[in-house]
Amino acid sequence: MTTPARKRVDQQRWTVLLPVLGLIALGVCGLVLLGLGTSRTGLLPILVGAVAALLPVLAVIGAYLWIDRWEPEPAKILLLAFLWGACGATITSLVFNQSAHVLGQLIDGGDGSTFAAVIGAPITEEAAKAAFIVVLFLRRRQEFDGVVDGVVYAGVTAAGFAFTENIWYFARVFSDSGFGDLSSGVIALFVLRGVLSPFAHPLFTSMTGIGIGIAAMTASRKVRVVAPLLGYLGAAGLHSLWNFSTTVGTGSTFINLYFLIMVPIFAGMVLMVVWQRRREQRIVAGQLPTMAANKWIASSEVTLLASLQGRSRWRRTVKRKVGDQAAKAVAGYQVAATELAFLRHRMANGTAGHDAEERHAKLLAALVAARQAAVDAPGALKAAGGVRRS
Repeated sequence: MTTPARKRVDQQRWTVLLPVLGLIALGVCGLVLLGLGTSRTGLLPILVGAVAALLPVLAVIGAYLWIDRWEPEPAKILLLAFLWGACGATITSLVFNQSAHVLGQLIDGGDGSTFAAVIGAPITEEAAKAAFIVVLFLRRRQEFDGVVDGVVYAGVTAAGFAFTENIWYFARVFSDSGFGDLSSGVIALFVLRGVLSPFAHPLFTSMTGIGIGIAAMTASRKVRVVAPLLGYLGAAGLHSLWNFSTTVGTGSTFINLYFLIMVPIFAGMVLMVVWQRRREQRIVAGQLPTMAANKWIASSEVTLLASLQGRSRWRRTVKRKVGDQAAKAVAGYQVAATELAFLRHRMANGTAGHDAEERHAKLLAALVAARQAAVDAPGALKAAGGVRRS
């Protein structure tokens, strides 16, 4: 008979073992991809491709981290999301894309490349990227406070996928045409993929992220199923249109799709993220007075915690007057207050899950510990008195 204590030990072992096994598997996938790439193009083209692919991915990751400033997602999970996209989703898509290529040959009697690009690749690649977000939502639903979190996880995963894909494209072009110029070679491809469309894959997969973010915000079981499914279909549809314009259509087809469809959708995505971030600010600001009334935070800190600008000024003031360690302690306190505020909002809406009370107790304890750490940093909270309120 398995005792409760034994079950806890087993759970702790799997909690440690599963991430390790996952990282090992992703590492093996990365080595396989490296081996495939170097065997087809050589090591130098792969290195050139890696350098060229690094520049746009840094910009994309930076943008998603900027979006995620209210409640930064755990760095370990974001790293795992990127690695899944770069290694796991890539090699999974490679296997299924080969099958789609063969299926395309049977359907149209040609080489199957058009079917694979327009139908097979969007379906398999978006499913492979979405797999990580879906599993994370099912296993760690508390990490999703809304649409912004879904977009961030989707974007980082897709950025990893695009990074590996770009390495291959840049390497292949360098092997055939060298660095070239604005009309050919690596330079021309960099303008296309690194300047004009670095957010292409993240934009596609963000549709799935939006669906999962909506699922996290609702108490309806039907919406929790339908929203991610519609998001995935939107991601695959946009991906298919993009591939159609670059493989089947002419240059004018691509330009029309880019400016008439992709740019407006991207602009709409930016507006939606801004709106959702303002929603998050209202949620946090709405919970802070009650938290102050319960003596979990100081009343004098409510205004500072209610806006990103106030938080940033607080950290800068503490860093200037006290030092880096005190500023880090204040940052930890700010994050703890945000996490508790979001959970209390979900509990009020009935979307927090069955273990909400237990997580509330843990987050409250984390908030108290974080504030104590800020108190223990000499002058960290006193410096808040010198911060200009907005």
